[in-house]
Amino acid sequence: MAILTMVLDAFGLFTAAAAAWFWYLSGKRRLRRVSRFEELNYADLNRIVTAFNRAATLNRQAAKAAAASAAALMLRFAADLAAQF
Repeated sequence: MAILTMVLDAFGLFTAAAAAWFWYLSGKRRLRRVSRFEELNYADLNRIVTAFNRAATLNRQAAKAAAASAAALMLRFAADLAAQF
């Protein structure tokens, strides 16, 4: 049972670190500000949409890693509780 809790702890820590890294990467990229006097062309719109899509993908990956971390830690506490009975 001790090995199971150590594995779940390690998995929880790894996935929490992965979530933090994905959110760091998502927040690191800045969008270029657009002035209301500026005329946008298709290349500008393509860059804006691509930046939004990349940020959304990184946020999805971070949310999945955070959910995996929470699940691993929940299973670890459940294994700890089961070991008491």
